[in-house]
Amino acid sequence: MSSTEEQHDALRSLLGAWALGACPAREAGELEQHLRDCRECAEEAARLREAAGWLSLDEPLDQPGSLRQQVLDWCLARRPAELPVPAWGVPYTAETAKLDALLRDLGPEEWQEVAELPWHGGTEWLRPAEVLGHLTAVDGFLALALGLPDPVPAAPGLPAAPGGRRVPPQEPAAGPTVPRVPPQGGPYGAITARTARLIADQGCLAPQSVRSRWRRQAHDLVRSAALVPQGNTPVDYGFAVLPLRDAFVDRAFECFVHGEDVARAVAYPYDPPAPQHLRQMVELVVRLLPRALARLRAARPEHAGAPGAPEGGVRTARRVRLMVDGPAGGEWLITLDGDDDRTDRPGGPTGEEPVASMVLDGLELCQLAAGHRDPDRLPVGEHGDRAAVREVLHALPLLSRP
Repeated sequence: MSSTEEQHDALRSLLGAWALGACPAREAGELEQHLRDCRECAEEAARLREAAGWLSLDEPLDQPGSLRQQVLDWCLARRPAELPVPAWGVPYTAETAKLDALLRDLGPEEWQEVAELPWHGGTEWLRPAEVLGHLTAVDGFLALALGLPDPVPAAPGLPAAPGGRRVPPQEPAAGPTVPRVPPQGGPYGAITARTARLIADQGCLAPQSVRSRWRRQAHDLVRSAALVPQGNTPVDYGFAVLPLRDAFVDRAFECFVHGEDVARAVAYPYDPPAPQHLRQMVELVVRLLPRALARLRAARPEHAGAPGAPEGGVRTARRVRLMVDGPAGGEWLITLDGDDDRTDRPGGPTGEEPVASMVLDGLELCQLAAGHRDPDRLPVGEHGDRAAVREVLHALPLLSRP
């Protein structure tokens, strides 16, 4: 081999490093001079430089969150779905898919992490598979309303408190105990009893099998919802009855909240709901807020109503103007006391002027309604009667449940 051929081969061997910008300056200069005279090497250098561009660290490797929706929109534009999912069911499909993506990434050790699930009545501590048991059990209320099988085994009699903590297959039997909130009666007795029975029933299953059961039920719910697009079917939670369209948004809301709880336990990044989905959650929270205000008045006599009416006059119910900021923004008039449990849009029949105005971020409003924020520490813009604003803030966490 001649010296010229040896020099050519030596310079050609530098092409990969040069394409990645990792070639020393002196050698890069010699190579670039060679490329001006050697067409074969110049063509290969161009191909390698183009390929190296795909490996650039300037662009994130993760696809944007909007890509999935863009692909679906493109597909549906070419071939509409035979059974389109109603708009009120779309947040549920998105949130269950997002949680499923997280769960697919969990390793055996991460399935043993304990997630903290706070609500206004306390805190529950559950492993990811047990969180899925809870979500599946409550989703079962929708399954029953839609004529689907109940995922929860029937109680042999009155539901009894579980004897001990369930031990998933990968967990050493001698592991430390996990504190829990004991099963509770009252309005949430049906939820806690169903959750306890299902978690006990699934205790011998591998976590991925629990995930598959939950995911299969979620698919069945969405398919069945497509057959009742009006969403008027009543869903009985045991403590409240919601139309199916609201129940689906409620389930999307809880799936997001507990998905974030699991993500926090395993240090996994977790995005908030898409703006159009968050807007539906905000609207549901606002519609349910009068119920929470009624519970607050019943539990705390200091919030029992507006000041007495002047002599010979009629006492009018106080109202607060609630303005939700951010991409899920909107504006509502909230009745604080009396028998009026409606929420009105500005411009409708308002009666007296609001006694106060308050501004909250949409996501923070939902986190407060889930019992995941302290109402006394939440950033809020307010004007007018501060006590009325505090009533709304303290009522919102009462919408949370185990």
